[in-house]
Amino acid sequence: MAAPSLRENMSLKSLLSSLRAMDTVSLLALLLLSLTNLLFSALVPRWALIVLLNVSLMVIVLVLISSARRSPSALLSFLRDWYPVPVTLIVFKELYLMVHPINPHDFDAVFIVIDRWIFGVDPTQWLEQWTTPILTEVMQFCYSMFYFLFLIAAIEYYQKHRVEEFRYGMFVILYGFYLSYVFYFIFPAVGPRFTLHNFETTNADLPGVFMTNALREFLNSAESIPHNAANPVNFAQRDVFPSGHTQLTLVLIFLAYQSRLKSRHFILAVGVLLVISTVYLRYHYVIDVIAGIVFMLITIWTGPRLYRWWNRKREGWGMMVGRL
Repeated sequence: MAAPSLRENMSLKSLLSSLRAMDTVSLLALLLLSLTNLLFSALVPRWALIVLLNVSLMVIVLVLISSARRSPSALLSFLRDWYPVPVTLIVFKELYLMVHPINPHDFDAVFIVIDRWIFGVDPTQWLEQWTTPILTEVMQFCYSMFYFLFLIAAIEYYQKHRVEEFRYGMFVILYGFYLSYVFYFIFPAVGPRFTLHNFETTNADLPGVFMTNALREFLNSAESIPHNAANPVNFAQRDVFPSGHTQLTLVLIFLAYQSRLKSRHFILAVGVLLVISTVYLRYHYVIDVIAGIVFMLITIWTGPRLYRWWNRKREGWGMMVGRL
């Protein structure tokens, strides 16, 4: 087998030097998910469709990166910066088709025991004495703001032409998301709204004022839980441990204050209530929130180091290509 030629090596280094950190983490996530589907193809019913979708996305991303590099334009630059948003959402929905078939053993019973060991009670049941329709309305609104908080911060970066900070923040957030996704495979669970409470009577047991029921139904449908399903737990996404809402919201708060965004105080206020709402609204056990805090610390400690390491590699490859 012939060794790669110098031209081939330089082409590879040229490609790698054009990949930003957020490109690399996005492409790696798609590649690893595809390999996971191939490995567990006997268990995942739609593995071929997922692999085809991921390969198509990788090709589209690489074409976009190449096109933006050769013929820079405002539109291509915008697409180059923002494509990870839909890719991350697609990956999240792919997990729905993968996690339970690959690991059908839910860990809810373990998390319930841990919460009881720490607190002596089930926290979501204990909180029932403090629930009111107005408080529930506020909590449901804040919980529903999860993805919008990221958009608020990203738009501020972009409008202020703080593009490098935007790209750094995008990488750290993406890295945090994908880090949490790994553990959904290891510790799948559905959360206390299914195990400690009656999911079908949530609207009656935990009523809001105006928007709560509509927001709750919207989030349920986003998680692929059909309205009035006979066995809703069978449709629930296994995405409880760690609490990604906690982890990524705290990462965002950290980045917002680090960058001194004008929206940082709003993000903090809504973000704190969002974290509390994960337990108040019965989406998570407290141990999920604790794990989310730990994962947040891991993300903000390792993320910047990985970002700097990749940028040093990019610069080195770029210099090598430029000298030829």
